[in-house]
Amino acid sequence: MTQFRQITERESLRKHVAAIHVGGKLTLLQRKLSNCLLLHAYDDLLTKSSHKIDAETLCALSGYASRDRDTLKAALRALAETTAEWNMLGDNGEEEWGISSLISYAKLSGGVCEYAYSAPLAAKLYDPAVFSMINMRIQRNFTSGHALALYENCFRFVRTGSTGWWEMDVFRRLMGVHDMPYYDDYAKLNAKIIKPSVKEVNAVSDISLVAEVRRENRRAKYIRFLITRNGQETLFDLGDDDAVRKSAAFRRLVENGISDRLAQRWIGEHGEDYVAEKLDFVEAERRKGRVRKTPAGYLAAAIKGDFRPTAVPATAAPPPPESKGPTEAELAEQARDAALARDAAWRKACLDVIDANLEKRSPASRKVVKDRFERLLEDEFERGQFRRYGWHARGVFPKVREFWSGLVPEGLPDRDG
Repeated sequence: MTQFRQITERESLRKHVAAIHVGGKLTLLQRKLSNCLLLHAYDDLLTKSSHKIDAETLCALSGYASRDRDTLKAALRALAETTAEWNMLGDNGEEEWGISSLISYAKLSGGVCEYAYSAPLAAKLYDPAVFSMINMRIQRNFTSGHALALYENCFRFVRTGSTGWWEMDVFRRLMGVHDMPYYDDYAKLNAKIIKPSVKEVNAVSDISLVAEVRRENRRAKYIRFLITRNGQETLFDLGDDDAVRKSAAFRRLVENGISDRLAQRWIGEHGEDYVAEKLDFVEAERRKGRVRKTPAGYLAAAIKGDFRPTAVPATAAPPPPESKGPTEAELAEQARDAALARDAAWRKACLDVIDANLEKRSPASRKVVKDRFERLLEDEFERGQFRRYGWHARGVFPKVREFWSGLVPEGLPDRDG
């Protein structure tokens, strides 16, 4: 969760933005874990001195095996050993400098992870003028820790369109390679870190980057990144949604131990019907005795993995007792995985055709089509989803597909095609 905000001025306001820099080397998993911890604690940062999250939920959100406690302990240890440093000007014009460990402590007990932030750092993290949280869905797309670090640092400046010039030494520190002499050579830094990271950010995130370098005496001295929006708005720019908070799915998520903000993100990302389906699935699994301890971790895995009940043909004969083949549960899981892969591939194929059609249209034509579709949405929740995520809004995909079926000459792929 590396953050760095250089002191700058926005428009005509004489308000300086804090520079929050997280030192140390964090792996991709540790960065994701740090963001998940902050997401879970965000609503209570200023009112609670410590925070608790079910360890299985945390593992599922961060993307690793829920029983791998050694990895979790190592990640928490790394966060506690990582320092966050900020430098800003207050309203009185005086400089404020501070430093804190990223988390002040963490402990695991009874399947629960308890952790805390120092009070000064919590205040900085909670202030949207100082710190911008990122989209957890987009975070999951990253496969490189350097690319995620670059995304996080650049995303802070999305509204200004540029990071401003960073000294090359500062940039190396942000990427966690400041103590590697190999990367003192800009050509190597560019080939191994900058170009691959920019490529991945542009491919999987909601922003597009262009790197620019300024040289002095023919030596690369400064670097900056020009930033443009790439598709949907980030979830964390949207604020609270009263309609979501009043929904039955939101209430059920909270009752199952999911934090308010995470519940809003899941509903905002997937749609109320999808989340309700996963809640029903987890409840059924719990009645069968397959959910141990709290259901929160299982629920996180169900939403992330799109688990769903799998019908077993009535004529299917049970395997003989001596059979060494897969169990019924294993077969069901294999069927779920296969169905998930087919659904994802089909949905992507449809959206690829839609995106290709949009690319051929003029900006005016794209706006006309967008406005026409939005007028067809009668549900306020669906309209909100479409305004936030555009044609890729998962909650309205069936209607998107139906709408575009009449606009694409060659038609959209069939589900079973």
